[in-house]
Amino acid sequence: MSHVPQRQEKDCLNCGTIVQGKYCQNCGQENVVTHETFWNMARHFLYDITHFDSKFFDSMKYLLLKPGFLPMEYIKGKRASYLNPVKKYVFTSAIFFIIFFGLLKAGNSITISLNQPLTDEEKVYYLKKAAAKLKEDPANAKWKLALQMLQDAPRVVTAEEMKRQVGDFKFLDIGGPDYKNRQEYDSIQKTLPSGERDGWIARGIQYQNLKLLEEYGNDPRSGNEKIIESFVHKLPYMLFVSLPLFAFILKLLYTRRKNFYYADHGIFSIYHYIFSFILLVFVFGFGELGDLTHLGVFDILSVLLFLSGGVYLYLSMKKFYGQGYGKTFVKFLLLNIAGLLLLSVLFILFLLFSVFQI
Repeated sequence: MSHVPQRQEKDCLNCGTIVQGKYCQNCGQENVVTHETFWNMARHFLYDITHFDSKFFDSMKYLLLKPGFLPMEYIKGKRASYLNPVKKYVFTSAIFFIIFFGLLKAGNSITISLNQPLTDEEKVYYLKKAAAKLKEDPANAKWKLALQMLQDAPRVVTAEEMKRQVGDFKFLDIGGPDYKNRQEYDSIQKTLPSGERDGWIARGIQYQNLKLLEEYGNDPRSGNEKIIESFVHKLPYMLFVSLPLFAFILKLLYTRRKNFYYADHGIFSIYHYIFSFILLVFVFGFGELGDLTHLGVFDILSVLLFLSGGVYLYLSMKKFYGQGYGKTFVKFLLLNIAGLLLLSVLFILFLLFSVFQI
């Protein structure tokens, strides 16, 4: 609803059509004067904000307390009373990622294990490798020092120290021999029969790994931190890409329900993601409170809240699709398995993408 005065002229300023009422019947633009007072502008702004808030909080009440209700109302055509799900997705995801990146310091939530002491299995691996390398070249200084480090019982050797000492580090490990640089890799590849050479994907990974080793070989921690930072900031895109794929899984699970179109599954998925964003804010929030206060009750609440997301999804599927408890539970399990596989594949793809952007 506009608070700006109507124009006396009836020609639409947007498309030129003669307007029959308040709005142009051709393009939908309201026929109002082009210059408005500051008071009208402020009043219009406040109206839009309060109108958004009322719809947002009304929708929030139903979203949290009545699983599956809002997507059902949407496909029934009852849409004017609730905030549009796409707008709500944009708003809640923006709030979630502001908190995730800012208050919770998302980059710190993914730990790097390079500063951890070597495990017994890792020590055995390096001892065997040191023996083999020194057998080939008894004068190899770096492996001599590595062997001394491993045999020094009181000393605690970390993975970072060992990898830096012997250069036994790969940002992208797809197996195969170690290469010093790209020239060595290319020369070895040329000596192999055509059928045994790396394909374009493996070759690209090897090239990128050697590039990263050249730049961060002496400081693998710094390289890993850059990769993690790049990946974490791609999480919004990863989740956005996963949304239509999640809806496609639902389409396959309910393929016999011809009354549900793909768009309907998409609406259900959007509302599920909105709820997940809200839930995760509280999950992370209680986790942070647990770290700050060292009270186990917050950690317990965080776990219980996270598990409640599964219960919510099950109840949403039961309400929205209207099937029995048994059928819904089977499809709930299949959806979670397929969703986990989907996120795993997307995780790997976006991680590789992050590595290639460094």
